[in-house]
Amino acid sequence: MSFSPALTTARLADTRVPIVDELARRWSPRSFDPEATVSDAQLDALLEAARWAPSASNNQPRRFIVARRGTHAFDAMVSALMGFNAAWAHQASALILGIAETSTVDGDPRPYSEYDLGQAVAHLSIQAENEGLATHQMAGVEWDRIVAAFDLTENLKPITITAVGTVDDADKLPEALAERETAPRTRLPLEELVLLRS
Repeated sequence: MSFSPALTTARLADTRVPIVDELARRWSPRSFDPEATVSDAQLDALLEAARWAPSASNNQPRRFIVARRGTHAFDAMVSALMGFNAAWAHQASALILGIAETSTVDGDPRPYSEYDLGQAVAHLSIQAENEGLATHQMAGVEWDRIVAAFDLTENLKPITITAVGTVDDADKLPEALAERETAPRTRLPLEELVLLRS
């Protein structure tokens, strides 16, 4: 089976009106170049973008564990992945574990921590696009293994693992994943998303 690399590296969103380039280009590939690396400067930029994402009451209840391919922490994350994720994520240059701090160490709840983390990871993904990198967020994870591997306390809830790297050709994936990789990008129409606009 043969796929065009152009389909995997230039998959612009078909938007109704123009949006910021990085938003239009962002998508979630599964085919990552297993030889590509991510620099300290690039990782710093991604994490800085996450740091400056909006935060309720500026509590900033998001935490991250960053692991490059070839490290024990990277392997621990890969070993906890389930389903299709386990078939491709090991090729990424780095994995970033996103953690919501659900309460303070004193037990005061932080009810918007997951929302805050989501905003931070969204900012990280757009910065990655600006850096020439791709991201793919995953939730198909055995979270109990992650908690044990990184000795997370009860108030630190792992929510997502984001693969970071350079897009590779889709035909390097197993056939079923390659088909998904090159399928048309779709979104629900605004009419279904917007309940009221006045």
